[in-house]
Amino acid sequence: MQQRRAYPSDLSDARWELIEPVLSAWRAERRSRALEFGRPPEHGLREIMDAILYVDRTGVQWRYLPHDFPPWETVYGYFARWQADGVFAQLTGLLRELVRQREGRAAQPSAGVIDAQSVKTSTSVPASSQGIDAGKKIVGRKRSIVTDTLGLLLAVLVTAASVQDSAAGARLLDQVAAAHPGLRKVWVDGGYRRHLVEHAAALGIDMEIVERTPGARGFTPLPKRWAVERTYGWLMHHRRLARDYETLPARSEAMIHLAMADLMARRLTGESTISWRDPTDPG
Repeated sequence: MQQRRAYPSDLSDARWELIEPVLSAWRAERRSRALEFGRPPEHGLREIMDAILYVDRTGVQWRYLPHDFPPWETVYGYFARWQADGVFAQLTGLLRELVRQREGRAAQPSAGVIDAQSVKTSTSVPASSQGIDAGKKIVGRKRSIVTDTLGLLLAVLVTAASVQDSAAGARLLDQVAAAHPGLRKVWVDGGYRRHLVEHAAALGIDMEIVERTPGARGFTPLPKRWAVERTYGWLMHHRRLARDYETLPARSEAMIHLAMADLMARRLTGESTISWRDPTDPG
């Protein structure tokens, strides 16, 4: 096969070195269960991941993948299997630990921040998984995330936009308490109900509600909570996340994990992420 020209979203050798062990272990485990029928795979894992990153980074539809990538059906098939098998969440966890250790932190966090973001959806999203965020006047879905104090993703939950922040927050707390038993403190904004504090306490987590200054107008960074707001800004470097295009909420969560893994891998290798909002960026 002729070598194609690289796209800006392609993995560098250094980033591929970070994630290759996870993908190779996944393929080896599947082959050990004869799920790939013993036939040598036609496409390399790096080719597949480059194609998935292209979709996440550019926002293109799966069917519109450039022809120098593997067939879109193959790429989407891998994306769906990796999502179902938790590969993207595994990559996020691995890279987060490496970033935290590089920053002089313990591998596992002891504090985090919770926030929610409502986004519009495309026509491919079933009406049954959408809702109306009455406060923000948005019809679509809600992304609720927990980050550590560096803004690195710990957990994500995608729901209908009509789901209350506290209801989604309770499910997130259950997830993060199980995955990160050392977590002892979280900060949330005033949109979360007081009863969530009791739920957190039952899990051994001290939850603090950080209120906006009375009378404040426009965007005001809040102490401790600015880290999670910055994370949403980072995620928007991936155009696929500017709107929710995924049929299944679990696939939306996978796209968020993928974007975060890409951002952390670039951070570890010292590679910059070009903003698609930059008018001077030809991409």
